[in-house]
Amino acid sequence: MKTGIKMDSNKNHAVAGAISGFMTRLICQPLDVIKIRFQLQVEPISRRHVSKYQSLFQATSTIIHEEGLLALWKGHVPAQFLSITYGMAQFYSYHKLMELMTNTRISNWQFSMNFIAGATAGSIATIASFPFDIARTRLVAQSSNHKIYTGLFNCYATILKTESVRTLFRGLSLTLLQIAPHTGLQFLFYNISKKLYKRLKPDTDITATNSLVSGSIAGLLSKTAIYPMDLARKRLQIQGFEHGRVGFGKFFQCGGLIDCFVRIVKEEGVLGLFKGLLPSQVKATATSSLHFTFYEQALQLLRFVH
Repeated sequence: MKTGIKMDSNKNHAVAGAISGFMTRLICQPLDVIKIRFQLQVEPISRRHVSKYQSLFQATSTIIHEEGLLALWKGHVPAQFLSITYGMAQFYSYHKLMELMTNTRISNWQFSMNFIAGATAGSIATIASFPFDIARTRLVAQSSNHKIYTGLFNCYATILKTESVRTLFRGLSLTLLQIAPHTGLQFLFYNISKKLYKRLKPDTDITATNSLVSGSIAGLLSKTAIYPMDLARKRLQIQGFEHGRVGFGKFFQCGGLIDCFVRIVKEEGVLGLFKGLLPSQVKATATSSLHFTFYEQALQLLRFVH
């Protein structure tokens, strides 16, 4: 985001990113829970099959009926740690990288800068917040009738005791392969959409409406482009967690990224690579729009305060 690159302190971008991460997660957590449940289900997501979850509405109703309304915010504590850490690291890194590239040869290629800075910032934020992502996925994935973990700290203690510290970073390389292009495309599409919006309404600044519209477009396009990688990452994160998936249907086992893709296509068909795409698109659209909007508005508030 070129706006504010020189006038805002690094602290402002970090704080605005943290606020954005917190507020976005609070609102969108139910969509994330449903998306993860869909991604981890081997059986088809269809009313024509005997599956645990068959549609967005049915999955929501089933979770509320069997586990209670608060189950839609299952794993919310580690998810908040994840979002706050990620938002802070992402926007701080993006701002710093845009500052550094402003005086380079590619400074005339604004959209290239957006993609490079976004991809790098997303990678840095992912490494910083990844252990929270592992805990969040495990807590959301476990059956309420066969709980393995009682909370965030118990989850970490159990993983370190029964598995290893490497488990906290399982799937990191795959995540980086996904996150780098995803975040790069997200910032690229956001800035393109923002500029197009300002052309239609040249007298407006970075308004909440502009951020919502541009963020929605950025979230939808970027998530759709990298979705199979996201699904494979979730499948890899629950390897060795068979005992916590009792009651959710067949457990998916794989030995790595390539094997994961091969087994998904073999057992679930090519469309299996896009299982849970709809709630993921809904979530990505809502999350991206709110993420950029809360960030821009928090940044403006911080400018006013200082």
